[in-house]
Amino acid sequence: MFTDKKVGFIGAGQMATALAKGFLKNAGMTVENLLASDAVWESCERFTQTTGIRTVAENREVVEMCDVIVLAVKPQVLPGVMAEIRPWLRPDHLILSIAAGISLATLAAGLGEGGRMIRVMPNTPCLIGEGAIAFCVTDDVTDDDLELVKKLLKSVGRCFIVNESAMDAITGLSGSGPAYVYLIIEALSDAGVMQGLPRDVATTLAAQTVRGAAGLVLESREHPGVLKDRVTSPGGTTIAGMKQLEIHGVRGALYEAVEAATRRSRELGAK
Repeated sequence: MFTDKKVGFIGAGQMATALAKGFLKNAGMTVENLLASDAVWESCERFTQTTGIRTVAENREVVEMCDVIVLAVKPQVLPGVMAEIRPWLRPDHLILSIAAGISLATLAAGLGEGGRMIRVMPNTPCLIGEGAIAFCVTDDVTDDDLELVKKLLKSVGRCFIVNESAMDAITGLSGSGPAYVYLIIEALSDAGVMQGLPRDVATTLAAQTVRGAAGLVLESREHPGVLKDRVTSPGGTTIAGMKQLEIHGVRGALYEAVEAATRRSRELGAK
């Protein structure tokens, strides 16, 4: 049974908190089945206050007590963490890493060949159960492992299994993408204020417009271009606005943003 598995987080920051909350709310897990550690004790305290899950000071305790280990630390910290926990890993451990840019080969080199390892790219909307998540796996991962991981990740959003070659692009698109959207919402809100709207109204309208438009793409499964054309009447207000977006290179800027973030993910992996 999945509920018999004990999941441990090494790193108790924002993303670990988001995942843990989803596991509790939607994946049928209990606080007794979850554990976390963090080098910063304040992070441990926040994690426990937010989730009710017990935390410990030593990473080794998490490894010894848990079946699934989630490596929820920054990429630059991961090598030291892997060296620390490697002596305590067992053949039955399933390892999930959410460190951006870190390949399965790097995980294997740091933790030992032959382990069952999964590389995950979540994003911050996991905090409200609306994450966009992709993952890839080593050859040793079993069907039961996959079923467990899908259940866990679906508890915080939509998840996809992909080839590892796609992971850097996913980091550039959905991993970094919320920041691009926040910038767009902020800009729309500023534009509304410039046209005389109160700030709170402008921000709510901008955010709800993005949320509603995204929901329509997902629910209708129609191409965004088709949905865009339905809003864009001949000679109307929307086409006048669309012309300015094209003149000022919004489409091209988003292309460049995803490309730059993808490139940076590759650089982090290389280091």
